[in-house]
Amino acid sequence: MMDNKSTKLARIIFLYLAALFVTSLVVSNLIFQKFIYWYPFNIDVFGSKLFELSVGILPYPITFLITDLISEIYGQKKANQVVIAGIFSSIFSILIILVADFAPAIENSPVSDEIFTKVFSNSPLAVFASMISYLFAQFVDIKIYHFWKKLTSGKHLWFRNNFSTFSSQFIDTFTVISLLTFFEILPPESFWGLVLSGFLFKVLIAAFDTPFLYLFVYFFRKKFNLQVGEEIVLD
Repeated sequence: MMDNKSTKLARIIFLYLAALFVTSLVVSNLIFQKFIYWYPFNIDVFGSKLFELSVGILPYPITFLITDLISEIYGQKKANQVVIAGIFSSIFSILIILVADFAPAIENSPVSDEIFTKVFSNSPLAVFASMISYLFAQFVDIKIYHFWKKLTSGKHLWFRNNFSTFSSQFIDTFTVISLLTFFEILPPESFWGLVLSGFLFKVLIAAFDTPFLYLFVYFFRKKFNLQVGEEIVLD
């Protein structure tokens, strides 16, 4: 049982984790139209360069790290609440973009109507595609994570972190690329190349962030005197 001071600190940390999650999710949907090539691997896959990626993918793995951390420390219910908050924020961002695009620019505006529309016109479709895929992927990630957490009695953190993330990232990547191809935002001939590049990149990042998850979990357990498998309960 935590005292009031510890409970207050746990709430504040949860709030900041949720803020990082929402920011990463919304920003990834706004910047997705810029593509980059991660050049260490000069390999052609299905007509595309391996690791030819949208910059929108860069903040995305952060969201899965955060939901795994919240799942481990605060429980499945709180992780699901953060995902729903992210979906709500994405919908709200669509409304803001539509209003901003509708409002005419003044003559000496640094950004003209044409440039603004070119940059953000596909954002509502991207957010919609992202929401559908992300909703499936995150709930699958949380469900699998807690399934293995229960099965292993809170042990083997590395296993449930990576296994849940690998499964959900494939669902997320396949679904969002499918929808963006359907809406003709991405060319169909790049479909499998983008799916493979996106999935492999996310898998590598998920493996890379495992030590950070261990570090953060260690911090929480030490700070709040948690046993392995024990969660912080916030009303």
